[in-house]
Order: sequence, then C-alpha cells, then structure tokens
Amino acid sequence: MDKVSAGCYDLNVWLKGGYDCGIITTFYGGPGSGKTNLCMIAAVSQAKKGNKVIFIDTEGGFSSERVKQLFSSNATNGTDKNLTLDKVLANIIILKPTNFKEQQQAFDQLLKHVKEQVSLIVVDGMTMLYRLDFADARESDSDKGVENMQSVNAELTRQMRLLVEIARKQDIPVLVTNQVYNWNNEKKMVAGDIVKYWSKCLIEMENESGRRTAFLRKHRSLPEKSLTFQIYDGGVRKKGWL
Repeated sequence: MDKVSAGCYDLNVWLKGGYDCGIITTFYGGPGSGKTNLCMIAAVSQAKKGNKVIFIDTEGGFSSERVKQLFSSNATNGTDKNLTLDKVLANIIILKPTNFKEQQQAFDQLLKHVKEQVSLIVVDGMTMLYRLDFADARESDSDKGVENMQSVNAELTRQMRLLVEIARKQDIPVLVTNQVYNWNNEKKMVAGDIVKYWSKCLIEMENESGRRTAFLRKHRSLPEKSLTFQIYDGGVRKKGWL
C-alpha cells in the first residue's frame, strides 16, 4: 500500500508510514484541535521535496509564517537542499474560495492543476462554506428552500466524489478537514453522512484544556488508537502513546 509522509516522525510511526494514497483522509474536530497544522505539516513536507501541493483554504487557516517555521526545521527527510522558502511556497498552489459557489469553481480547477507534479491535495474546511449555504436554504419556508438544500448536498457529494477520483487516478492522498457541532451532548460531523461515506480514513481531533489528542476512528488496515501530541515549530511530537 503506497503512502506519503505525514511530515514528521511521530505521525509516520503512528500511521505506519504516513497517509494512504488513493483515498481521502478526513480530520474532524473543534477549533484549535490541530487539524490545519497536520495538513500544513504534510503540505510543506511535500513542497520541500520539490513536489506540488494543492491547498484549498476556505477558513483562512493557511499561514505563511507557519510555512517558514516548518521550512526552517530539519525534521523533514528527503528535502531538496536547493529549495528556498520562496520556492517551497511556490510549490503550494493555494486556492481561497469565500463562498460555496467559489468552492465549486475551485474544484472545477483541480483537474487542470493535477496535471502538474502534484503529490498531495488538501481541503482545509471542506464544509464551512457548504454549511452557510445549507443554513440559508434550511431557513427558507418555501419549496425552493428544500430544493436548494438538495442542490447544496448534491454539490458537496460531487466534490467529495471528485476528490476520490483524483486520489485514485493520480495515486495520491487527499487530506480534508471538517467541523463538528454538538447534538444532544454528542459531537457530530457537519454533513457527516456524506463525508464519512467518501472518507476511508477518519481521524478525530480533540483539544481538552490544551491537551491535544488524535483518535484514529477508521482505517483500512490499522486498528482504532489515539495519540496525544504537542505542536512545535518543527511540526508535532507525541506526548505519549495511548
């Protein structure tokens, strides 16, 4: 089974080599749980090797300063020593949709971008803009509102299906982050049925009083397990195996 490095040693050990190619891996959890950080660590790792990365940022979480920190770290193996920070940044193709229509357009551009030497696709905030459109449609009392909800769900399904098709054809991993909400004192994924169906790997992220933990909830070859970690300039490192 082909894998791409998660970008740091402890994550690679935990995942037995990194992220699986050909599938979607979804991180889900509340704000500050580390979802974006894990995606950026993997993205910079690939960019430092001279590979192209597509990073769709719907939440404004992509940080050039964080890229600089990760670039300066010696934690990444296989780094192209001739690459400068500017070249690493240039290897990360950033798309920043501000509404769900623009997100649709960004996904329509994916097929063009993957013709380059793309080794990883990241969608940071898969359902944020979807959530806004769905909420607007749900608040409508008319039949048009129901139709709009169905249309929004259909578009999200199309986007997830497109990611799977690209992952399989290009044999690369796709990393997606997703929000959660509380329902009857239970955490639920936004658009959970759609996202879970298309994701072969699910990693739940928690931040309880500054204690960050990743829970492997679904994987094709690994059992459920968890990793408590801390974020530092060079990536993340374990605080203990559980």
